[in-house]
Amino acid sequence: MPDIPAPPPLRTADGPIGNTPVTSGSVPVGPDVPLPAGAAGAPTTAMTAGIAGWVDADPLRHLVARFGGTWPAGDLADALRFLDEFSARHWDFRGGRERPDAREPNLDAGTAELVRAAAGALGLVRPAPPITSAYAHQVVLGGLAHACLRRVAYAAHLLRGGLRVTGEVAVLGSFRPLSDLEHRMLAEAGAPRCETEVDALDAAVRLAFGVTAPAREDGVDAGHAHHSWSSRTYLPASLPPVRVLAAPSSEPQRRRAHTADTQRFWAGHVQLAPGDDVLMVTAPIYVPFQHCDALRTLAVPYGCGIDTVGVDPALVDLARLPEPTLSPGRYLQEIRSAIRAMRALHTELAAG
Repeated sequence: MPDIPAPPPLRTADGPIGNTPVTSGSVPVGPDVPLPAGAAGAPTTAMTAGIAGWVDADPLRHLVARFGGTWPAGDLADALRFLDEFSARHWDFRGGRERPDAREPNLDAGTAELVRAAAGALGLVRPAPPITSAYAHQVVLGGLAHACLRRVAYAAHLLRGGLRVTGEVAVLGSFRPLSDLEHRMLAEAGAPRCETEVDALDAAVRLAFGVTAPAREDGVDAGHAHHSWSSRTYLPASLPPVRVLAAPSSEPQRRRAHTADTQRFWAGHVQLAPGDDVLMVTAPIYVPFQHCDALRTLAVPYGCGIDTVGVDPALVDLARLPEPTLSPGRYLQEIRSAIRAMRALHTELAAG
């Protein structure tokens, strides 16, 4: 990817963003930058072209320039390596900690506005509906307690609104212990006595789908969360089966199970097949990152299709559930997550 002149200023509804301060709260103009192709059987060349299109988009180039970077010469692998290393220096505010423990950077108003505009253009802000009305499976990705409630409620909302799922709804989480804040929030939302993320997801399923007890349970308690797994399947009336699943870690000596672990574990359980279309449900800020992770862990090895959507916060039935304030630092952190996910996907495609 050769070095090229800087693109024209990224524009918002209030004008161009550059070194001149812009009005707070302006909204990016124009469509989001497309994510890599997720259609079942999409060729690796189409996925690679999608990665290149997102990485080489003007909004990301503007962010790099704003934080003092110079775009590298070279191919896509070189650009992804540069962006991974650059974002580690400038946009990693977690430092290995959980997301709620990340620090917030002190950005000037113009830079903060540029971050928000770029995040919108790169697909981290505006929710989009599913691209079709029928899927083989719907997968809800876990997270912090408020996210568990909102994502499961949104999944139920889509199903009751006419979305057709011929297989199952898979609600994927981990045995991460909940914080005191999460305990309080769950109690206020009517879901007390949860100890882990997967407990919160289980409670969310009971609330959103109107079920009280699982029809089937399975799992292994290995005496340590990193080695254990659990599966509970509910049968809500007139809706597809809902499975709440927590997977073991693929590196139990180092960490708990992460999203890719749970996706692979679920794919084995459900016997995911080529041509299956899978709808992933998460939050808008995580859509680029988790879409690319799903392409790498599910689409590439299984030949399935991936459509990733974020919860629509404007829905009335979600208004009672808390939603965190998304800051410029949060957006930068998840742009970095998307970069890393795209680099991992590109490596997987190149190796295949």
